[in-house]
Amino acid sequence: MEDLDFTTQPSESPVYDPVAAMKFFKSAGVSESVAAGTAFFSEHQSRGFFSADERMFLLVQGSVGLTVAGKSLDTVKPGEIFGELATITDSKRAATASAKTDCSVISLDAKQFQKAIAQTPGFALMLMSIMIDRLRLRIAMLSMQKAVPAAIASGDRRVFDDATLNEIAGALGDPPPIRYSAGQTIINAGEPGVRMYLLRKGIVAITANGNTLERVRVGGVFGEMALVDQSTRKASAVAETDCELMAVNRKQFLDLVQSNPAFGLSLLKLLGQRLQAATGAGK
Repeated sequence: MEDLDFTTQPSESPVYDPVAAMKFFKSAGVSESVAAGTAFFSEHQSRGFFSADERMFLLVQGSVGLTVAGKSLDTVKPGEIFGELATITDSKRAATASAKTDCSVISLDAKQFQKAIAQTPGFALMLMSIMIDRLRLRIAMLSMQKAVPAAIASGDRRVFDDATLNEIAGALGDPPPIRYSAGQTIINAGEPGVRMYLLRKGIVAITANGNTLERVRVGGVFGEMALVDQSTRKASAVAETDCELMAVNRKQFLDLVQSNPAFGLSLLKLLGQRLQAATGAGK
């Protein structure tokens, strides 16, 4: 994860399109009417990834309030999505969502969401953009509070297994690995973000302002945020050990999102985990 200065707007971030969202949700979702005062879900609520009750929602009509610890966080308006983070990452709810008025929604559980992504894989790019914007806003707030955690994306999170890495390499024409020796810089802060990297061997440290934010290991990914919004790098990446990488440029990235729904889903889960880590910081 390279973006830390979230006070600037992305240059070409995919714009949220309520019409596209409606089409996406209708492709596999269920329409529901919800009475005023009804809770869609509650803070810290946890259900399994394949539970039919673990849903994300598109608000068609009405108004939904989001609260954390009883304090108002946001109001969802018609055409907006809510509840997607827990569905994508199989995690506890970070907030409570309640109908402020009588509402009409379209819901997607995890299986329905995967079906919709398989039918419209490009929609994953819009969801990535939403998560990145929320992540930037959250870390901007933490920066003002001087409470940015030392490791927002801590933990050994493998994004792709070896079989998937080989499949991606095949789709890219089986390029030879890019090799870096221990101590070499792979990405410099301030550079244009034109590639993401998939790690096939070694360990890479993501650093900014003297802090190590993440250690990426085999099967991990870094640099992907810049391919969504075409921003400059806000952190550096250094090889901690001898490394082998697979580089993916923006055109290849967009092609992979469109042609391989599992690729987009994996990156969505990674971004969701990073957003959750940032949201949990500074509490």
